[in-house]
Amino acid sequence: MRLRHPDGSTVHLAYCTNVHPAEDLDGVLAQLAVHAEPVRERLAAPSLGLGLWLAHDVARTLATDATALDRLRRELSTRGLEVVTLNGFPYRGFHEPVVKRAVYRPDWSDPARLAYTLDLARVLSALLPEDAARGSISTLPLGWRAGWTPGHQDRARRGLDELAEGLAKSESDSGRRVRVGLEPEPGCVVSTVSDACARLTGLDTERVGVCLDVCHLAVDFEDPPSALRGLADAGLPVVKAQLSSALQADDPSDPAVRRALARFAEPRFLHQTRAEPAGPRPERWDDLDLALRSPADDADPRPWRVHFHVPVHADPEPPLTATGPVLTDAIRALVHGPHPVTDHLEVETYTWSVLPGRDRPSDDEALVAGIAAELAWTRQQLLAAGLLEHTS
Repeated sequence: MRLRHPDGSTVHLAYCTNVHPAEDLDGVLAQLAVHAEPVRERLAAPSLGLGLWLAHDVARTLATDATALDRLRRELSTRGLEVVTLNGFPYRGFHEPVVKRAVYRPDWSDPARLAYTLDLARVLSALLPEDAARGSISTLPLGWRAGWTPGHQDRARRGLDELAEGLAKSESDSGRRVRVGLEPEPGCVVSTVSDACARLTGLDTERVGVCLDVCHLAVDFEDPPSALRGLADAGLPVVKAQLSSALQADDPSDPAVRRALARFAEPRFLHQTRAEPAGPRPERWDDLDLALRSPADDADPRPWRVHFHVPVHADPEPPLTATGPVLTDAIRALVHGPHPVTDHLEVETYTWSVLPGRDRPSDDEALVAGIAAELAWTRQQLLAAGLLEHTS
């Protein structure tokens, strides 16, 4: 969907298709028919933005096979769908039974990550609507922190420099600009916005910047306006923003709260957990099950936040909550100023299939309804923050 900022610029709103399993072109085309077009119809929107996730093999196919690329482009147009952004974080296998830390491989010290991202840039250049100002791709924040050495850092930095060169060449060849944003995530080399400001200086910021995921921001208890000021001071552009909410437990010392949290401890995705950093010691766990093994501390019941993307339009069942207030603060900070901080916004709730049983969609129609409800809620928040209906 498109909205308009009072400065006249277009702001694109999409949902991320990494919620759907697809590792080949036929799978991607099927999700357009089964999910994306029905979401658009439910919203009565003339067009619907998608943040496509293209696994490595399908990205390679589309980057090297003009017939396959034309097929995808025709399907998008026929179904009233448009693409200005891609999710280039998961490389492949994002819906395997166990993903966990495999999602960070290959990291930016591996040339395979560079090759994949440049394939995505070539594909996106061909998919961009004619009137789109630019395209964006989100990618992982260098890699997972464990085992990251100075050698990894040097190779990753060279990879990002080569990425900027490749993006410049792609722009010269296609006439379309594509930027890449590294997405800070708890537990990674670039875990927070503060890490991004410290580690990503000196990049070609015409083409490389940050993807701001609001769930990740919330898990580390970062304040959205302060984070955006820090990025601006560091000269790092926000290439895109992922609008998402984290799971929150206000009193994890309560046995009932812990029982409720245990329903969200599942084997596929990593659910980094953080305690509010107001106590005498930081408490950080790399997964929710590890946090739940820690003893309840009645004397220091600090709130926990969990890297579990919960639907943005509805809080989980009590006694748990979500970081919706952080998300609404972030939306206002992103679009309420004289110009939007970024014009690419993406709802990224990829965890519908691993929600606790009673909250999990029972079929494709229920998933379509859930995604549409998220987009409708987000659109209303953006309008309340000062964006306008897009009339053209």
